Amino acid sequence: MPSRAPTSASPWWAPHVHADRRPRLLARNRIRAALRGWFEERGFVEVETAALQVSPGNETHLSAFATRAIGPDGRTSPLYLHTSPEFACKKLLAAGERRLVSLSAVYRNRERGPLHHPEFTMVEWYRAGEPYETLMRDCAALLARAAEAAGTGRLAWRGREADPFAEPERLTVAEAFAHFAGIDLLASVAPDGATDRAALHAAVAAAGIRTAPDDTWADLFSRVLVERVEPALGQGRATILCEYPVPEAALARPSPADQRVAERFELYACGVELANGFGELTDPAEQRRRFQAEMDEKERIYGERYPLDEDFLDALALMPEASGVALGFDRLVMLATHARRIDEVIWTPVAGGGP
Repeated sequence: MPSRAPTSASPWWAPHVHADRRPRLLARNRIRAALRGWFEERGFVEVETAALQVSPGNETHLSAFATRAIGPDGRTSPLYLHTSPEFACKKLLAAGERRLVSLSAVYRNRERGPLHHPEFTMVEWYRAGEPYETLMRDCAALLARAAEAAGTGRLAWRGREADPFAEPERLTVAEAFAHFAGIDLLASVAPDGATDRAALHAAVAAAGIRTAPDDTWADLFSRVLVERVEPALGQGRATILCEYPVPEAALARPSPADQRVAERFELYACGVELANGFGELTDPAEQRRRFQAEMDEKERIYGERYPLDEDFLDALALMPEASGVALGFDRLVMLATHARRIDEVIWTPVAGGGP
């Protein structure tokens, strides 16, 4: 019988590897229990949403795992593993739930690396009738609760640290672009949400950041965010980056104070994005328009598009004003246990698929 070829690294199930990983995995369980307790104390209902959906979400750069359902008559229909429980949770809000939370596995294709895994756990919660600033306070409280459960006084990742008990700093995206890149971002965004690609291109080039002739406004925005802004966030304490330009907030409602920006925020610690929150858009016609624009762009870049969930769009007409946020549970555990890679805090990492 031929012997197995030697590998450069032992698998996660090798006893000596598991022994090294086990303390972090047990901390993961404690953190999960602590977060569940926090939500229960505040009257949240934990819900379980179906992983199989007719649409995996309609954001340009999200890639899903596709499958087919076979009916009793042998007919097939396309289904996708959800990239988030968002559509299902919002249908529950439309049905009458007021505070709900989901701790569920979600699935994203084309994603694998130190901070990404094709299957990961998302903590997603919603508050009907409450502003999105409340979710910012929720995030700060959960950082502290997770650190307590892990028995640590600091979050850490690759030489960067943050105090989970300190009040997060709050920074608008426009302030961050000005401070870290010297760019007036909102000069390239019109009150109706239209973008001026030429204006942003000139500003990015003047800041010494690489550009390409075929860069879109979104390409330029993302490059500045990734190269200049994100690495500087969450140092010493967490950062809440808020008021994203409307074109970068497909599921969020515009800010009443400035129609160029939306009620969207992201939570960062140690330069790592942990959570993404919104004051939720509840206008079905506007949501359809945004989804179709996202899918047009997806088709241009990747040559594919995902269907719209018509039930979801119908539910928006009944959904109350609400705020919601999704937090990457595995990343939070990674920072609380000082792991270097996300797969170090996942009980059974997905086989294959790259490093």
